[in-house]
Amino acid sequence: MDLFGDLPEPERAPRPAAGKEAQKGSLLFDDLPPTSSTDSGPGGPLLFDDLPPAGSGHSGSLATSVSQMVKNEGKGAKRKTPEDEKNGSEELVEKKVCKASSVIFGLKGYVAERKGEREEMQDAHVILNDITEECRPPSSLITRVSYFAVFDGHGGIRASKFAAQNLHQNLIRKFPKGDVISVEKTVKRCLLDTFKHTDEEFLKQASSQKPAWKDGSTATCVLAVDNILYIANLGDSRAILCRYNEESQKHAALSLSKEHNPTQYEERMRIQKAGGNVRDGRVLGVLEVSRSIGDGQYKRCGVTSVPDIRRCQLTPNDRFILLACDGLFKVFTPEEAVNFILSCLEPQWGRHISPPATVSGK
Repeated sequence: MDLFGDLPEPERAPRPAAGKEAQKGSLLFDDLPPTSSTDSGPGGPLLFDDLPPAGSGHSGSLATSVSQMVKNEGKGAKRKTPEDEKNGSEELVEKKVCKASSVIFGLKGYVAERKGEREEMQDAHVILNDITEECRPPSSLITRVSYFAVFDGHGGIRASKFAAQNLHQNLIRKFPKGDVISVEKTVKRCLLDTFKHTDEEFLKQASSQKPAWKDGSTATCVLAVDNILYIANLGDSRAILCRYNEESQKHAALSLSKEHNPTQYEERMRIQKAGGNVRDGRVLGVLEVSRSIGDGQYKRCGVTSVPDIRRCQLTPNDRFILLACDGLFKVFTPEEAVNFILSCLEPQWGRHISPPATVSGK
């Protein structure tokens, strides 16, 4: 079983064509076969055997641009093969690859927001271009850590604000500090623990109030570890990657996240198994999302804080990552949103955009 929800990645070859690699599996590293699943669509593969597949202010958005390349000597990371695991030589393999990877793409975040007709802005965002010092990762394996996130609150502002203030702090505390056998598995476990801990902290605080807080929030986070993006999300906020296709000379909008709503089969089954029900496309006829931070009154009905986690490798053809609440996508398609941002950043980028790559899977 493929442990990772990898997203389309170009082969290690001169002048890769992003469109082709987005439509079919490609080599992650030169010596490894294609992953068994490259799903970026509505299904999503299992992250771990014991976890289920990952299946609202409304107008905040965050764009992270992939900028100039910064050189770092002798540092990087590598995904291991099963043979390496059996032989206990994963750490040695990673250190070998560290010497081969010497270019890290610079990242810089920007934000735009509008509360619309609401009395208060219930969305929140976090832009941390570089938290390497705070995370103190093993220097032999990781040279840069960045974090970007959007939170779409509902029922009040407290859950989204709490998540914006605390989720990255919990992530920093849980980030691997010493030598690790597998960077990818460790980072993903760190993200799972971080979301669980943040949700538990908020629910504890919310339940202690009189009356108890009923706020909830979506969460879409991008953790950049060197040139690898880990996208963790709950709910219906989204992450979209703009990637340039050299062959077609167009830009593609690639979905990096999966929306969670109670109408999806896996989500509905989990809710019903927990004793809840779905009416009018909502949990108990009220809540629009099936995964969130907060929403304590729905957690006993199958709503969960277990995020969908996916992995994407940055390439020289990547322009920016868009993180946005669902309100943006009620007005713009992903292609229109990407095209608009391109026209703002670089007029020459915005001439053409191809349809998003669609990769089907469970």
